[in-house]
Amino acid sequence: MTIWLSYVALGAFAGVLAGLLGVGGGLVIVPVLTFIFTAQHLPEAHILHLALGTSLASIMFTSVSSLRAHHRRGAVEWTVVRRISAGILVGTFAGSWVASQLSTRFLKGFFVVFLYYVAAQMLLNIKPKAQRQLPGLAAMSGVGGIIGGVSSLVGIGGGTMTVPFLVWCNVAIPRAIGTSSAVGFPIALAGAAGYLVNGWSADLPQYSLGFVYLPALAGISAASIITAPLGAKLAHSLPIDLLKKFFALLLLVMGTKMMLSLF
Repeated sequence: MTIWLSYVALGAFAGVLAGLLGVGGGLVIVPVLTFIFTAQHLPEAHILHLALGTSLASIMFTSVSSLRAHHRRGAVEWTVVRRISAGILVGTFAGSWVASQLSTRFLKGFFVVFLYYVAAQMLLNIKPKAQRQLPGLAAMSGVGGIIGGVSSLVGIGGGTMTVPFLVWCNVAIPRAIGTSSAVGFPIALAGAAGYLVNGWSADLPQYSLGFVYLPALAGISAASIITAPLGAKLAHSLPIDLLKKFFALLLLVMGTKMMLSLF
């Protein structure tokens, strides 16, 4: 029961983050699932693979709930979503295959570096300057491939990359966040499919579907669907820059804890 409640609490928090900051919650879901799975004594060789696959599968549900809330406020650039989705799907699926070939130790190290990068970006309030317009279909597909590939390696909805890219291309921050929540769906869809397929023949615990652990997926998704619209609502009324700094400190703590587990 304690484990189940921890999944629900994690989902509730991730849902708020998805709507509030447009980050899909994966930056929190992956490290916390790693800690929970370790406590459950799941196979150590596949703990990170299970955390990444389960995170992306849960983001499928979170992103739908969040994007609907942003769409109702007219904050989703659907033209961008259509142009970038092909690259997103290919890059994310390919990235999940690459991740399945890598060790948990390597994936942990990569994830820690990514957490520190995102935390530094938030703490220093590094924002790209709007310097250009949105590129054409080919360039958007290429960008989507890169965002999808990296997202699949760290189990996130891509918001930490999608939002800065859109802001750089003269998209207003509220619309960049809303569009990012929509882009998170094809990332999550392709990533979850990739981890499911690539983990199908692995020696995994009961209730696993490839590298997706179904009990965690159920608890996280059920709670995140409820709380994502709340986060989207709060995004239009709370001091986002201040909240990002608190979130960055949380990322530093979790990243350090994961790094120490490597030694």
